[in-house]
Amino acid sequence: MEKSLRAKVNLYHPAHFLGFGFGSGLVGLMPGTMGSLVAIPIVILMSYLALIPYVILTTVAAVGGIYICQKVSDDMGVHDHGAIVWDEIVGMMIVFIAIPISWHSLLIGFLLFRVFDILKPWPISFLDKNVHGGWGIMVDDIVAGFFSLICLHLIYIGLAYFEKVL
Repeated sequence: MEKSLRAKVNLYHPAHFLGFGFGSGLVGLMPGTMGSLVAIPIVILMSYLALIPYVILTTVAAVGGIYICQKVSDDMGVHDHGAIVWDEIVGMMIVFIAIPISWHSLLIGFLLFRVFDILKPWPISFLDKNVHGGWGIMVDDIVAGFFSLICLHLIYIGLAYFEKVL
């Protein structure tokens, strides 16, 4: 990150602390991937919640993320700076809705999310280019999270089917 932008970062501000993924987005190397990795322990802890509280917490994180990402973006003077990774954290929270947590579900969910987030197939690419502000920062990762969630559920349904057949 450039020195002028670094001067605008304040990890003592709650929006900055969360927006930069507890500092993970500031690492410099693959910030989106770092934010997604930071989400894994959060998802593991959230997996102890029942479905409804999990969904409520994820929704609160997503709605709050609109403000968080807008605030950090405004403070930095850069729309959707790569170091802002709260959107990746929320996207990963979405991926694991109603998914049993194991090392393989975490790995597959993480890889699916990163593929959708990086390749940005339609409509993710459309949303990424055409929606602005805090909502614009969040929405492409929310959709990538839901695409990954659907794929992960289909994988589990397929595995259950083949297990039953075999």
